[in-house]
Amino acid sequence: MRMALVAGLAALVVGAMPSATAAPTADDGGYVNSAARCTAPNSVVVFGATDGSRVAICKTPGGAYEYRGVRLSDGAKLIVAAEPSGDGNFFAENNGIGYMVTAKSLVISAGNKLIRDEPMVDFHGEQTPAAATPTSTTPLPPPLAAEKGGGAR
Repeated sequence: MRMALVAGLAALVVGAMPSATAAPTADDGGYVNSAARCTAPNSVVVFGATDGSRVAICKTPGGAYEYRGVRLSDGAKLIVAAEPSGDGNFFAENNGIGYMVTAKSLVISAGNKLIRDEPMVDFHGEQTPAAATPTSTTPLPPPLAAEKGGGAR
């Protein structure tokens, strides 16, 4: 009896673990063969995948943003205007349902009520420039005799 209980609990734990699936095929436009993709003349800003969704935020030549999302369970897609929230996140709304795209998750809500918080399993965002290597402000010592050049011949 005890072995059956342990085996049952082990099965529950394994079933609750996040999936270790490979990241979806992507290129510089987003996910290949998906509505979560930006096509010319639009450019991709960020895109990501959760276990249940694929999303992309595109930027139009005029500077507007667009949310492109796909629900994997039934293939439903949503393409609506999006807005940057100033902290690297993007928000879109459709019929009272909000979609917040962050580097960590896709948060779906209705007003203040959380519907789903789907953790990102794959995310591609704008690259922040690497910090410049600090330059010392300490003056260099005078050159050594061998560094001055010339010398006796």
